[in-house]
Amino acid sequence: MRIRRAEERDLPRILEIYAHARAFMAAHGNPSQWGPTNWPPEDVIRRSLCSGTYVCLNDAGRIVGTFYYAEGPDAEPLYNDITDGRWLDESPYGVVHRIAADHSEKGIGAFCLNWAYEQCPHQRIDTHGDNTVMQNLLKKLGYVYCGIIHVTQDNDPRLAFERTAASLRTEKNEK
Repeated sequence: MRIRRAEERDLPRILEIYAHARAFMAAHGNPSQWGPTNWPPEDVIRRSLCSGTYVCLNDAGRIVGTFYYAEGPDAEPLYNDITDGRWLDESPYGVVHRIAADHSEKGIGAFCLNWAYEQCPHQRIDTHGDNTVMQNLLKKLGYVYCGIIHVTQDNDPRLAFERTAASLRTEKNEK
C-alpha cells in the first residue's frame, strides 16, 4: 500500500468510500457518528482535496482508503478545549480526521495511521463513543485515551486519543 495526496479525479471514489464507511459504522453499532449528517459532505471534501485529503492505494493502485491529515502547533483548534482529562504532550502534532476504508483488504486503517505517525511522531485523533472498531484500532497502535472533545458537526462528545514516542515507550514497558 501507499499514500498520496488526493486529486480532483479521486472525488467519486472518495465519496464511495465514505458511503461504505457510513454503512459499515451503522452495521457495527455506530449509526450516529456520520450517518444522520451524511458526514463528511462533498463540499468539505472538495475544499480539502489539495490541502489535506489523502488516499490510500493498494498494491494494484486502487484507492481503498481516505483521510484528512494536518500538522502544526494548532493542527485542530477544537482540541484546545479538552474535558475530563488532558493531552499528554503540548508540542506541535499531527491530526487525522475522516479516516475511512472500503474494507476490501485488512490493515488499511492501520497503514494510514502509521503513515501519519511517520510524518509527525506526535499524533492526536478523536472518535465517537460508539465507534468501538476505531477505538480498538487506536489502542492497538499505541494511542492513549486523553479525554473528551466536541466537534461542530453534531452534539455528540468525541473520545480524544494521542500517540507519542513517550506513550509508545510507556506501553512497551508495561507489557
